[in-house]
Amino acid sequence: MESMTAYSLAALVVAFVVVRQLRARPVRPVGSLIAPALFAVLGAAGIAFGVASVVKFHPLTATPIVLLGVSLAAVAVLGAARARTVSVWRAPEGGVLRQGTVITSGLWFFSFAVHLGFGLWIDQADGVGILGAASLYAYVAIGLTTQNLLLRRRAYAL
Repeated sequence: MESMTAYSLAALVVAFVVVRQLRARPVRPVGSLIAPALFAVLGAAGIAFGVASVVKFHPLTATPIVLLGVSLAAVAVLGAARARTVSVWRAPEGGVLRQGTVITSGLWFFSFAVHLGFGLWIDQADGVGILGAASLYAYVAIGLTTQNLLLRRRAYAL
C-alpha cells in the first residue's frame, strides 16, 4: 500500500512536468537543469530511504540493484527519444523556444509505465520495502537531464 501511495503522489509530479512540456518555453542555459537537479536530490534521498526500507528486514540482494540500474538506463534512452519529439525553433525576437508534442507526452506516460513496472518488480524481488517506488525521483531526474541536455544541444545549433 505504501508503494501505491508513493506512486500516486509521484504521478502528480510527473503530470505537472508533462503539462509544462506542452507549453512553448524558452531554452535557457541554466534553467533547464534546475528542475532535474532538484529531482536528483529528491531521488538520492528516495533511493537512500528505499534501501533503508529493505535493509531493516534483510540485506539488499543483487537482483533489485541490477533492476534499478536497468530501469535508470532505460529512462536515459527514453529521455533521448523524448528530446527528438520536442520542437525547437528560433523566435522572431532572437530567443530559442521549445515545445513538446503529443508524442512527447505519450513517451512521458510510457516512461512512467516502464518505471512503474520496474518499481513493482524491484519491490517484489526484495519482498519488503519500497526501493522501486522510492526511486521515481531519480528516474525523473535522469530522464529530464538527458532530454534537456539534448534539447540544449539542438538549440545551440540553431
